[in-house]
Amino acid sequence: MKRALGPALKILALRMPALAIPVLAIPTLLFSGTMRAADAPVVVTSIKPIHSLVSAIMQGVGEPELIVDGAASPHTYNLKPSNARALQDAKVIFWVGPGLEAFLEKPLQALGRDASIAALDDAPGLVKLPFREGGAFEPHDDAPEHESASGQHDEADAAHDADPGHASDHDHDHDHDHDTFDTHLWLDPMNAKAMAAMITTTLVAADPANALTYQGNAKALDDRLDALDTEIKGMVAPVKDKPFIVFHDAYQYFEHRYGIRVAGSITVSPETIPGAERVSEIHRKVGELGATCVFAEPQFEPRLVNVVIEGTRAKSGVLDPEAATLKAGPDLYFNLMRGIANSMKDCLSSA
Repeated sequence: MKRALGPALKILALRMPALAIPVLAIPTLLFSGTMRAADAPVVVTSIKPIHSLVSAIMQGVGEPELIVDGAASPHTYNLKPSNARALQDAKVIFWVGPGLEAFLEKPLQALGRDASIAALDDAPGLVKLPFREGGAFEPHDDAPEHESASGQHDEADAAHDADPGHASDHDHDHDHDHDTFDTHLWLDPMNAKAMAAMITTTLVAADPANALTYQGNAKALDDRLDALDTEIKGMVAPVKDKPFIVFHDAYQYFEHRYGIRVAGSITVSPETIPGAERVSEIHRKVGELGATCVFAEPQFEPRLVNVVIEGTRAKSGVLDPEAATLKAGPDLYFNLMRGIANSMKDCLSSA
């Protein structure tokens, strides 16, 4: 004989379908969230510092892909098949430009035809500094080395703010000579702000559905970059008058912004390792210029630095302008800039 349900059980039985609805809805909600993530545009970036800025602006929408990952350098990089597939699938591609990532110029023409391509060296509001030649700096055009009065650059104030409304999508053609300026543009946080403005405008144009997210993230990034700039000024102020030598001339945006003294470089371009005559000349310069530190880079041969400082009072350190040793992500740019400032401060203050 079946027992009748008591009043409490009857009430519970009546409520069970209603209670089940939220439980059944959970997979649907999760599935919908997955679909939203899949709808994010495929965005590809060239190098870690640019990837970091794009990642910060895309937070909450998607994650950009990175071509030059790990400890690789854009100066010596060879495109992989996986990189080619990423370029072919991309809706938006960000790079600095052919002056830095020469290996990308032809692949972008062949594989990125359907993408919106933004060369960030065209961002409005950038401070651009010419390559330095002469004095302690190796001639950029491979002409015979010569002595000149200085390799100094314009000391005008680098502070500037880019107007996001001026940024625009760029095609593969560039109407200016990329060999006339140093392409390590991101080593000035104000240049990073200018590039972030162009990144934001490009993403909004390609994906207007997420415009508010991109713009909100860009504002937060601008504020962080301003705070970083103030922080670094304080970090390097005690050592900014002490001269030092770097492996290659990649830091003049950092020096220009913060008034520090780079006395020279072992080489301008890391693609070509300097010969014995050049290394001997720099060894002499270390003593003549009173350089307190000589900085290597993690991607390139450190023995050259050891030869340069041998028999001198200079110390060695490591600078990482392309973030070879750092994990990619939205915080990488800040870790990169703090790392350079800390390395300079630590080596120069102990010398």
